Amino acid sequence: MLSEEYKRVVILHAFINEEKHQDLLDRYLNAFSEDFKANILKYRRWQDAQLSLLGRILLRHGLNTYFHLAEFEVCTSSNHKPYLKENPVYFNISHSGDLVVCAIAQFPIGIDIEFLDRNINYLDFRFQMTTNEFEEIQHAEDKIGSFFTYWTRKEAVIKAHGDGMMIPLNSFEILNNECEIDGNKFFIMDVLVDNNYQISLASTDKNIKNMVPFFVPYKI
Repeated sequence: MLSEEYKRVVILHAFINEEKHQDLLDRYLNAFSEDFKANILKYRRWQDAQLSLLGRILLRHGLNTYFHLAEFEVCTSSNHKPYLKENPVYFNISHSGDLVVCAIAQFPIGIDIEFLDRNINYLDFRFQMTTNEFEEIQHAEDKIGSFFTYWTRKEAVIKAHGDGMMIPLNSFEILNNECEIDGNKFFIMDVLVDNNYQISLASTDKNIKNMVPFFVPYKI
């Protein structure tokens, strides 16, 4: 199991690379289940295939290296949330643009990443926010940055909760990096991997707010 040194969140991340795509398929695809392999091969765009494949590669590398798990089975809950079968280690994967991230911890966790698209019209998503959240976005100096901060925080909370799209984004409010859903309190922290992306972590473990994530860049 994880040593005392790494009893915190491990965040692995990697950028996709078109030149390495076929090599990645040749090296790694057969290491995974037939179902996962079939899903990867269904993608029409190499970007989508590589983002999904890299997410699983990061997970395997993180579990092997930092949690000493050479063998593991990824299952999917009734709410479509992936988890490790019969193992107290948790993970969550997210990708956007050209970057994929994988968070692993010894407690339930959610991670969300979004490319900071400066051309987006955040007003189109106002009803996904509570009144107070939208007011804060409106009064922020960097409105786009503030919008994506709230968006990733909310998505990370939903992922940590596990009920997926069953929870409307505007049904709960983020205040001081905390929120509550169905009597469960969630704690949130923002992390920086690249200035062009907004990333948020969420968990029911309050210690997450004081943790320093262990970042692992993965070169493909």
